[in-house]
Amino acid sequence: MTHVASDDASTTPNSPHSARSSPPPGTTSPAPPRARRHPYGVPALLLGLLATPSALSANSVTTTLPDIGADLGVPVSSATWIATTFGLLMAVCTPLMATLLKRRGVRTVVLACAAIVAAGTLLVVVAPSMPLLILGRGAQAIGGSGLVTTAINLAGTPRRMGVVTAGSGILGALGPLAGSLLTEHVSWRAALSLSALALLAVPGVIRTAPALPRQDPRTPFDAVGAVVLMALVSALVFIPRFPLPALVCAAVIAAVLVLRVRTRPDGFVPVAVLRTPVFLSASAVVCALSTSYFSLLYIVPRVLKGSEGWDAGLVGTGTLLALLIGSAASWLLAAYSTRMSRAAVLAVLLTLGVLAPVTAAAAPWAVLMLVAAGVSVFVSSSGQATLSVYAAHSVPESQRPTSIGLFTLCYQLGGAFGPALAALLVA
Repeated sequence: MTHVASDDASTTPNSPHSARSSPPPGTTSPAPPRARRHPYGVPALLLGLLATPSALSANSVTTTLPDIGADLGVPVSSATWIATTFGLLMAVCTPLMATLLKRRGVRTVVLACAAIVAAGTLLVVVAPSMPLLILGRGAQAIGGSGLVTTAINLAGTPRRMGVVTAGSGILGALGPLAGSLLTEHVSWRAALSLSALALLAVPGVIRTAPALPRQDPRTPFDAVGAVVLMALVSALVFIPRFPLPALVCAAVIAAVLVLRVRTRPDGFVPVAVLRTPVFLSASAVVCALSTSYFSLLYIVPRVLKGSEGWDAGLVGTGTLLALLIGSAASWLLAAYSTRMSRAAVLAVLLTLGVLAPVTAAAAPWAVLMLVAAGVSVFVSSSGQATLSVYAAHSVPESQRPTSIGLFTLCYQLGGAFGPALAALLVA
C-alpha cells in the first residue's frame, strides 16, 4: 500500500525545524502536498506487465521443441509435454490462486508466486534432463497463474481489463517469433525464461495494490472440493490427447463435483456463484469464444499452407499480423464498453463470434481466413475483458476473487477444447 502523507506536521515545538516551518504572523501556511496515487491502485500497464509474460512464455515453446528435443536427446513428441504441463497447471491452479488471494491477500500471493516463477526459471536455465525441465516449466505455470489471477482481480474495469487481455493476445501472438529468435541467437533456455519478465512488475504491484475483499481465514478450506475441481479440469485438458478415457473421467468427476457442491454450498465452488445467471452466461460465452479462437489458431495456418499453397514464411507473417491487429483492437471495445449496454456488448461479441468461424469455413479467398482469425482473437480478448467484469460484479463482493478465478478457468479451457476441435475438423 502506498503511504499517504498526513496533513499534520510531525515536528516538535522545540525542534530546529519548527522555527523554519512556522509561518510569519498573519499568514497561512500552505498544506503539505499529498502523495499522488492512481485511482485504482495499480496502474493498468503495471498489471499488464504482471500478467502478459505468461502468454508470451506459453507460446514461445511452439517453435523451440525440435531444438529442445535434440539438445536433451528426446523425440519431439516427448518434448511436447513441456507445453501440455504448462497449459494444464495454468488452468488447474487458476481457481486455487483465486481462493488463496481471497484468504491471504495480494501481498502474500504476489510474493509467493514471484518466488515460484523465479525458482522455476532458474531450474529451466540449468535443467540437464527433460523431467527437470518439465518441473521448471510447471513451477513457472503455477506462479504465473497466481500473477495473472491477481492482475485480473486488481483490474476492476473493462478498460483496464482490456489492457491485460489485449496485451496477452499481442504477446501471445509474438510468442512463437520470440521463441524462434531467442533460440537461434541465444538459446532455447532463454526462450523458456520469458515468464521471468513478470517479476519486473512485482515491486510496483506490492507498493500500490489496494486491499481486496478477504475471506475470514478461520473459515475451513474445502480441500475435497478443490481436489475434485482440479481433477475435473485435468480430465478436460487431457481430452485432446486421450479423448474417450478423458471424457468418461470428466463425466464421472463432474457428477462428484455436483454432489460436493450440494453438501458444501459455501465450499471451493460456491453455490452462490453457480446460481448467478450473469456469471454462468458470461462464463459460457467466453468459453465458446475462446474455443473458437484456439480452433482457428490451428486451422487457418494449416489450410493456408496445405490447400492454398502458401509458404511457411507467408503463413507466419499473415497470421501474426492478423492476431496483432485483432488483439490491439480488442482494447478499443473493452474501453468503449462502459458506454454500451450489456445487451449491446453481448450482441457484438456473439455476432462477430459466429461470423468468424463461418467466414473461415466458407471464405472464397485466403485473405478472408486471416480476417476471420483476427476477428476471432478480437472477440475472444475483448470478451474476456468485458465479461469478466460483468461476472465479477454479479456475485457477492466476498465471492468476486472466486468468480474471477472460475471465469478465467472457463476461458483457459478453450485452449484445450480448441485444438481438439481443430484436429477433428482438419484431418
